[in-house]
Amino acid sequence: MDSNILVLTTAFFLIALIYASVGFGGGSSYLALLAQPLFMLTPEVIRPTALLCNVIVVTGGALIFYREKQIVWKEVWPFLVASIPLAYLGGVWKLKDDTFFIILGVTLFIASVLLWIQPEEIPTDKRKHNTTPSNILLGGGIGFLSGLVSIGGGIFLSPILHLLRWGDVRRISALASLFILVNSVSGLAGQFSQGVPDIQLRFLVPLLLAVGVGGQIGSRLGAQRFNPIYIKRITAVLILLASINILRDHL
Repeated sequence: MDSNILVLTTAFFLIALIYASVGFGGGSSYLALLAQPLFMLTPEVIRPTALLCNVIVVTGGALIFYREKQIVWKEVWPFLVASIPLAYLGGVWKLKDDTFFIILGVTLFIASVLLWIQPEEIPTDKRKHNTTPSNILLGGGIGFLSGLVSIGGGIFLSPILHLLRWGDVRRISALASLFILVNSVSGLAGQFSQGVPDIQLRFLVPLLLAVGVGGQIGSRLGAQRFNPIYIKRITAVLILLASINILRDHL
């Protein structure tokens, strides 16, 4: 295993562990890392790799939330009905390399801000009721962006739902996990409709194994060992630095 793959495998394991502990897939950080000039990867490799890792990490979490009855279909369908086809459309849309990296850099910058300002908890008596049309629009917009840059979308949806006081932390995490899963699969389908990317298995398989193990550990340790607000703010700083580095190289 060469040094670059070893670095990526170690980093992906830690990213999956940390993100799974707060209900995310880690797509934003996978993208931020893969997009660094050191690794010399193209968008054709970066995009599907990040989404495949997302799917591996959030599948288990989404199943757990479903078994715990935290996913209520009459509540979550408005976020999914437009996001799934629009994530597919975003996956189909092929961007020039510089355009992709600029959009990615801006996306990561916004994600870092949203993560930083996300409140820790919303009191039950202060929650607001959101309308179905607004939830459809919100899900569709984030879904399209998810497919375009290959980010699951939970890192946007979760902070926004907290700010809108949509529900408690557990219910929002459940929706975010499902949202990330379906949009990652839809975005991948869109990308694969344009041809299967040429990704070497010796590059991809270690990363998928790393996030699989890290995600399982993180999902089990998160609620007991980690303070979610500190994890999210540390992650926000790391994503911010990565976004600045990406934009500096491509603007």
